[in-house]
Parts: sequence; C-alpha cells; structure tokens
Amino acid sequence: MTDAAPVLDVQTPFRLDGRVAIVTGASSGLGRRFARVLHAAGATVVVAARRVDRLEALAAECGDRVVPVGCDVTVEADLERLVATTLERCGGRLDVLVNNAGLGEPMPAETESYDHFRSVVDINLNALFRLSQLAAGPMLAQRSGSIINIASIMGLVGSAPVKQASYCASKGGVVNLTRELGCQWGRKGVRVNAIAPGWFPSEMSAEMWDDEASMAYIRSNCPMGRGGDEAELDGALLFLASDASTYVTGHTLPVDGGWTAR
Repeated sequence: MTDAAPVLDVQTPFRLDGRVAIVTGASSGLGRRFARVLHAAGATVVVAARRVDRLEALAAECGDRVVPVGCDVTVEADLERLVATTLERCGGRLDVLVNNAGLGEPMPAETESYDHFRSVVDINLNALFRLSQLAAGPMLAQRSGSIINIASIMGLVGSAPVKQASYCASKGGVVNLTRELGCQWGRKGVRVNAIAPGWFPSEMSAEMWDDEASMAYIRSNCPMGRGGDEAELDGALLFLASDASTYVTGHTLPVDGGWTAR
C-alpha cells in the first residue's frame, strides 16, 4: 500500500482574513464591486470616494468591516488623511491598495483642451502614484503588501475608433509605472500589479452600453464576442490581492475577452 496523497489546500491562499484594504472610486461601478469582493474574502475594507452617502450605503449593506472615508484623489491632503485614517481605524496595518479611481471622456485629440488632458492625467496617473507612495510607507515597514492598479486595455493598445488621447496616455503611464514600482519594491515585500479591464459596464461607459451600434462594435471585434460582466474581474482581483500571487510583481493582467490578443 502507498500513503495517500496529501490533500491540497487550494482555497486558503485566496483568503484575506485579518487584512486591511483600501479601494478608491468605491462609490459605484467596478470600485464598489471590488470592495464587496475583498470584504467577502475576509478583509476589512476602507472605501474611498467623493460621494460619501454612497460609501455609507455600501458599509450598511456589508454589515461590518467596511470603513467609509470621503476622499478626492486629486487633493493630496485627502490622500494623506485616507492612509492615516486607515492606519488609525484598522490597527496600524495596510495590506492591499486598489487604485481604482479614474476618469475618461471620448473626444478628438485635436479639440481636447490642454486643461482637460492634464486633469485626466492628474486623476488617472498622478494621484495613483501619490497614493501608492503613501501606502508603501506602512507596507514597506511591515515588509508585505499588494498594490493593484486598475489600468485598461487602452493602456496597452490604441482606442480608435473611440477617441480618447488623455485616457490612453494616462493608462499607458499606469501600466509602465506598475512595472517600475513592482521592480523597485519587490525585494522589500511589496508587490505592485495591474488589471487591464476590457469593455465592462460602468458609469463612465454607460452611454456606450446603451448604444446598439457600440455594442455591435464590441461583439464584432472582441474574440469572445461580447463585453464583460463585472463578476469576471473577481478572480483577477483576488489573485493579485492575496497570497495566491506571492511571486507576481510588475505584471499587468488583461481581462478583456481576448481584445489585446488580436
């Protein structure tokens, strides 16, 4: 007789019990979903956005372990207060940061104002860097942490025929910043990765999802023939947030139905 094979525990590495996470842009859409998923995996989640009433509703829905904090990511004092509040309310720990807050508005490059371009880059890239920098403080001190940047397929390929130069530029910056921070902090225990969603419904893309011509464009050009459902990002999020990805850093994971593989 041979000894029975050991039972493999393939679920525990994805758990987040006892860990503390921040999710920005958590008042709606994908950010709200990300917060609920991390909470369901056992984390205490600090949810941040400008619309505090929505954050409070989310906290009430989840029941416990959700801390709402009003925050405008373009205001440095708000970012500093967000991290300080997290450490104060959650036992001095910060284990996961999901940089989800973002902005994009299609318009031709030749008519996009310089002020608009700068505002998109400020929200999507500059604020992401500053909050990552602030969150890295406690993470580096504890020699562990996971930062997850929400990039976009438009950081990997052009968006044409949709015209959004500032969005593409900012998300391309997020992709390469993810590589750089992942390399700088990897030896110190802090992993930095990104998710690049394809076409998913959100407040920002609501008009597109309500337009049949736009949906036909997605169906005809996406290898899987459809847009994504928000639940189809859950696995990527938990993989990167948890110990399931302890040897992954500097990576951008497209979740796009094959869009960038064409």
